[in-house]
Amino acid sequence: MTFTDREILETIRMVELETLDIRTTTLGISLFDCADPDLESTCEKVYTKVVHHAAGLVDIVDTIHEDYGIPIVNKRIAVTPISWIAAASGAEDLVPLARALDAAAAEVGVDFIGGFSAYVDKGYTYADRAVFDSIPEALAQTERVCSSIALASTRTGINIDAVSHFADVVLETARRTADRGALGCAKLVCFCNPVQDNPFVAGAHIGVGEPETVLSIGVSGPGVVRSALARLEPDADLLAVAETIKRTAFKITRMGELVGREAARRLGTSFGIVDVSLAPTPAVGDSVADILELIGVDRVGGPGTTAALALLTDAVKKGGVMASSSVGGLSGAFIPVSEDRGMIQAVLDGALSLDKLEAMTAVCSVGLDMVAVPGDTPRSTLTGIIADEMAIGMVNLKTTAVRIIPVPGKGPGELVEWGGLLGTAIIQDPGRFGCRALHARGGRIPPPLQGFRN
Repeated sequence: MTFTDREILETIRMVELETLDIRTTTLGISLFDCADPDLESTCEKVYTKVVHHAAGLVDIVDTIHEDYGIPIVNKRIAVTPISWIAAASGAEDLVPLARALDAAAAEVGVDFIGGFSAYVDKGYTYADRAVFDSIPEALAQTERVCSSIALASTRTGINIDAVSHFADVVLETARRTADRGALGCAKLVCFCNPVQDNPFVAGAHIGVGEPETVLSIGVSGPGVVRSALARLEPDADLLAVAETIKRTAFKITRMGELVGREAARRLGTSFGIVDVSLAPTPAVGDSVADILELIGVDRVGGPGTTAALALLTDAVKKGGVMASSSVGGLSGAFIPVSEDRGMIQAVLDGALSLDKLEAMTAVCSVGLDMVAVPGDTPRSTLTGIIADEMAIGMVNLKTTAVRIIPVPGKGPGELVEWGGLLGTAIIQDPGRFGCRALHARGGRIPPPLQGFRN
């Protein structure tokens, strides 16, 4: 891959003035060969393998940063879903495996390790139940471990029993990490139609079709897109807006693939994908909300927001696919409320509600992300919120997710500060009406007609 002098100068400007960065380099490591009838042996194998393959990751990524001058914010690891590895042991308490993952992540110096995960969209194995039951204590005892659960898919429908169980897990995780603002829930997410090459936490893990090790990149760039739109003529039409976003995403993706392939080469592994999702931060100028307002909505959450987000997500995907044959992961636009300064302000201003966020998730890359609710939110209400989001993904053949945080002792309108990338959350009001009868019915919602494809 070669770059012109003009492209190099554009990249320098994007880095220095427009907060362009590589949001994450994520090394995927298969753990299938770590399965053992003895859980202690499994833990030892997991720790040894992760440390062996990831030992040079941080140093190599830091060297690439120095060589190319492109900020690389996070270094992460994604592993095979732990339920698949733990099954051989028959163990019911998998917290020791979480501690082994955490120790390995600390040893190699990465920020997070994803893969304390299970797929239960049709039902549970014994190992899946063990993962569910272990999540609250695992996330309370570890700093770097992230957990994800697949609850639904277009092919299989929605496992409402598992949705209800997940709601219990969320509430218990919040209780066990109440002294940290329910921080454990920020490392816990559920999915409909999860992708198995997602480099972003908390959903990062690698699936059965991935190689022994693989290096994937998550590129961000809301600030770059924002600056490009700010330079447009005020009367430019929406086709011009879409074209500007597409061209900008093209440039971001080319830069990301260059870094990813070079990191993979130096690490001695294969290159996987570049995820071109616009992932915001609390930093000034790095907000997806600002982009939506530049497109033309008065305030994020107001009329036109969902349409503007649809335009943005589609243009980002098109630009990425034009730039690379290795676009994967989620790719589009993220709307994590607590991590986006503009989203936070929109909630404070009363423009952005939980209901409007749900509508926006029908067209964005993921779903309800980093949404804080009162700590006393009923289990049945959480079940309904999660089920609604799973339904959007199931019917629209897209990935949707829920990362919801019931904060003990907090009510609607109050603030919770996590700091850093996780930012600040305003507790949102889920409303006074729930779905107790639906929650009590349990069972499964069958797949939609369009799920039956060959």
